[in-house]
Amino acid sequence: QVQLVESGGGLVQAGGSLRLSCAASGSIFSINIMGWYRQAPGQQRGLVATITRGGRTNYADSVKGRFTISRDNAKNTVYLQMNSLKPEDTGVYYCNADVYIDQSLANYWGQGTQVTVSS
Repeated sequence: QVQLVESGGGLVQAGGSLRLSCAASGSIFSINIMGWYRQAPGQQRGLVATITRGGRTNYADSVKGRFTISRDNAKNTVYLQMNSLKPEDTGVYYCNADVYIDQSLANYWGQGTQVTVSS
């Protein structure tokens, strides 16, 4: 089994910063793509950013220039540095990972962490 545990969410004023962390644990052979997704109130879950094992990144247009995704492969951990936060960034942020267990690849989600940006 694999578990993803997020941390770092909270309440912040517009213009502020937060850093989210997500640590994967369990029977992990390796992790391919890791990413962050968010779900705003009344909206579907959508992409925030992804990062490959080699460090290739992809960002939603709405967060480019403000958010930075990174990872520590040795720690099986992905981070999301969020700067210049806006009220529209509010939502539940979910960690996601494509995990290899032996020869099997499976996708996992964390439970989510709430980010609230006040105006």
